[in-house]
Amino acid sequence: MIYWKRTKSTCPNSGINPRWKRATQPAALYKLIIMHYYLGADLGATKTHTLVIDETGRALGFGESGPGNHESVGYDGMFQSMSEGMELALRAAGLKKEDITGAGFGVAGYDWTSEIDATASVIDRLDLNGPYKFVNDAVPGLVAGAEEGWGVVVVSGTGSNCRGWDREHQREGRVTGHGVLMGEGAGGSELMHRCMQIIGYSWTKRLPRTALADAMIAYVGAKDLEDLMRGYTTYEYQVGAEAARIVFRVAEEGDEVAGNLIRWAGCELGEMAKAVIRQLEFENLAFDVVMTGSMFDGGARLIDPMRETIQELAPKARLVRLNVPPVVGAVMLGMEAGATRVTPEIRKTINETISILRTIPVR
Repeated sequence: MIYWKRTKSTCPNSGINPRWKRATQPAALYKLIIMHYYLGADLGATKTHTLVIDETGRALGFGESGPGNHESVGYDGMFQSMSEGMELALRAAGLKKEDITGAGFGVAGYDWTSEIDATASVIDRLDLNGPYKFVNDAVPGLVAGAEEGWGVVVVSGTGSNCRGWDREHQREGRVTGHGVLMGEGAGGSELMHRCMQIIGYSWTKRLPRTALADAMIAYVGAKDLEDLMRGYTTYEYQVGAEAARIVFRVAEEGDEVAGNLIRWAGCELGEMAKAVIRQLEFENLAFDVVMTGSMFDGGARLIDPMRETIQELAPKARLVRLNVPPVVGAVMLGMEAGATRVTPEIRKTINETISILRTIPVR
């Protein structure tokens, strides 16, 4: 779902802001033409990153503010985080919001076309003069991580998601992004959901005992396996995505069940990517599959089965890790909204100069 204010898109899920009024001040239009600064914001569940660059790609200002997912903080909370991040980045760059030629936003929680108007109304409150685009927060990782800014992105962190864009950024492929509810996986949450099911099977002797049981007993401080089952099913013992690292450790120690569980997760991620590849008809193309999220720190145990699954359908697909923060992709969308092509030189300059401003974690 690509929303592009003031610029018509042929993507069926995009929209045009009906509230945009035709500019009547020639001076403002003249300023838009001669001033080439761009803003990007990556709105996440825990924080918001905002970046300002110039037309060469030189990073000028960065700001970090609070969470921006409307599902947890509401649309007013989303606006507050966006506004604070924008002010910080503009102040660091020595610019005003009137100087911004185009803006791009990756928005966590923006999942459906029914949310276009509400999301656009929040961005409109920023009172930017230039055009803007906003997309689901998985997409900037694709734009930043793929060599040519298109292909497929697979997210596997706390949760999981998968999106794709064609070369022209007109057609989008996607899954729901709703994890266990829709049988999509696997991020850390889905991995641990499945892990605890398998441990439960071992308790009922549906499956042999696994070293995962002992590891999780120690993790939550349970007395024994039965106490683990009791505490987990009564919600006394909480087992979330942060425990995924234990599964990788137990697999490295030689537990076959843990190893198979990680392989399952890799295959599930590959199946999500295959769904998006079919939607976009990428089967015979050479394209990048960008991997983003902490689960991929687990390395080959997760990535190899994912690659095998994807290449069954799309043998020319190339798997690459995202090595820059997603806000880089958001600001590239800002350049696109401002009708500026992101050249390889601009991409290189952004990546080289953003680290000078601040060390921003890559998710």
